[in-house]
Amino acid sequence: MTATDPALTALSQGWCALSLLHGKIESHIERALQAHHGLSVREYSLLDVLGRQHDGEGGHLQMKQVADAVVLSQSATTRLVTRLEERGLLSRYLCPTDRRGIYTNVSEAGFKLLEEARPTNSTALREALDAATENPDLAPLVKAVEGLHAAA
Repeated sequence: MTATDPALTALSQGWCALSLLHGKIESHIERALQAHHGLSVREYSLLDVLGRQHDGEGGHLQMKQVADAVVLSQSATTRLVTRLEERGLLSRYLCPTDRRGIYTNVSEAGFKLLEEARPTNSTALREALDAATENPDLAPLVKAVEGLHAAA
């Protein structure tokens, strides 16, 4: 394949459209979460991921798993955890069976904020997807995203 190969051009255009859709969704959600709850998208995502863990076997996530879930590096995730811990939204404690492990839990205040922010996140997501359907290059991607939701 060459750089002018139509298959590569189509792939590149598809990737650009997907990146554009992601950016539009993320910036719309970011503005809504910041305006109503003082949260960034990353902070909301971290609270959401940690809020879904449980005390049963395999229920607590290691920092690498958390980093993968919020699509950040481990160091960026650690900084984010520290910021939210300083705001009283998270707490850390040593793993009872492995003193080298550190777990992170959502605090009562963190759960309260998360529950308040969930409807804002959902509404902003829906608004961003609806707006994206106006762009003919993004409409098929929106349909694909909605299809994933329907299958789940």
